[in-house]
Amino acid sequence: MSDASADAHFSYDDDPALPGWRRWALRDDTRFNAFLGSIHTRRDGDRVLVRMTPERRHSNLQESTHGGALLGFMDAALFAAARTWDVLHAGSAVTLDLSAQFIGTSTIGQPIVAEMELLLETGRMLFMRGLVKQDATILASFSGTVRKNTTK
Repeated sequence: MSDASADAHFSYDDDPALPGWRRWALRDDTRFNAFLGSIHTRRDGDRVLVRMTPERRHSNLQESTHGGALLGFMDAALFAAARTWDVLHAGSAVTLDLSAQFIGTSTIGQPIVAEMELLLETGRMLFMRGLVKQDATILASFSGTVRKNTTK
């Protein structure tokens, strides 16, 4: 089922391959977010779960997810979660800050999930935090602020 409110930059559709999850995808695969691969979201009460599966291209020399790839995922998770809460649509916001603490290592090829919380929404700001996990292992914690409705 396609979401009629998805804008020209992103699609946001149910994924039959992952029942209960929606695929949040940039339509232009030449942009940075495409490097992350498939991103999926779903509601879990007040939280949103954001999922990706790290591939070899996301790995470091220890065969774990590279910190830069995790940071990119955390940043994308802010926007994917905001879309899932229906408080933001693509193309009209920027990340103001992102603070991360790396805690554990991951296994390439196994899904990682950002468990997201919306702490506060004001007229133009979203304050969020999340934990990135692989199964029960915490990989990182992070918080970020997104400013809505910016102009070029």
